[in-house]
Amino acid sequence: MNIEEFRNFCIQKYGVTEELPFDENTLVFKVMGKMFALIDVELFESVNLKCDPEQAIKLRDKYDAVKPGYHMNKKHWNTIEFDGSLSDREIFHWVNHSYDLVVSKLPKKPREEVNQNR
Repeated sequence: MNIEEFRNFCIQKYGVTEELPFDENTLVFKVMGKMFALIDVELFESVNLKCDPEQAIKLRDKYDAVKPGYHMNKKHWNTIEFDGSLSDREIFHWVNHSYDLVVSKLPKKPREEVNQNR
């Protein structure tokens, strides 16, 4: 996977925007204004994804490439390293989980809008 494939996967989802709110290298993907993925556009060595807390622990235990979220709330975020040990399919599955988790926590009106337009 390369950064363009990752970006295209994220940006095609309903309600997703991208911005650089922290610095010129940290690209943030948001759904209806809420973050669900962060990547370094220069290095593209890992991605931070929101994750259900119980699932986050299970993934960290199972995969060496999954770590507590770098510079994030470690209970709710994982950092997935692109070290070649994980398939693109697995990573995209976790991107979907992050997106879905954030959507599930949105207020009713924007949540319904996203769900109606998937």
